[in-house]
Amino acid sequence: MYNKIILVGNLTRDIEIRYTGSGVAISSTAIATSRKFTSNGEKKEETCFVDITFFGRSAEVANQYLRKGSKILVEGRLQFEQWEDKNGGGKRSKHSVIVETMQMLGEKSAVQQQQQQQQQQQYAQPAQQQQQYAQPAQQQQYAQQQQVQPPLPPLPNGQQPQQYAPQAQPTQQQQMQQPTLPQIEITEDEIPF
Repeated sequence: MYNKIILVGNLTRDIEIRYTGSGVAISSTAIATSRKFTSNGEKKEETCFVDITFFGRSAEVANQYLRKGSKILVEGRLQFEQWEDKNGGGKRSKHSVIVETMQMLGEKSAVQQQQQQQQQQQYAQPAQQQQQYAQPAQQQQYAQQQQVQPPLPPLPNGQQPQQYAPQAQPTQQQQMQQPTLPQIEITEDEIPF
């Protein structure tokens, strides 16, 4: 038998995470998917709400990056659950999806944007420190180049020696320059999957 389901939709609530006694993460939420169709010339939209459950590392990733309203694609298997109603309402049942793989869609969430900004700041700090360390060395090198040299004593044959201008040493910044790669802008619509 083959049990496979693929859903694309938005989360209807924030992720709820818990851990088993052995430390395996389990998170659950629900996804809303919709379908637009025309019936008797009238446009209609039908929405379906499905509970989904993540296990292991994907449960932790989902908890970290996804929030209510996040758009995702999930692929998994359909599971039928049954239980007794605690209020004496008899047997209850529902279908849910056990997520095997997921893909986050849509724009970056606020959490992702904040984390990306923090990473950019961390990468920028070492570069600023390098510039601060290189600056005094560059200033010293410039001062040495600009120093006026005292006249040289005459040669034994009575001729005046010629003074040569010091050769400019390449700066650290010039030595560290590397060819830059061209920037390519790609929108999500151009990605073939």
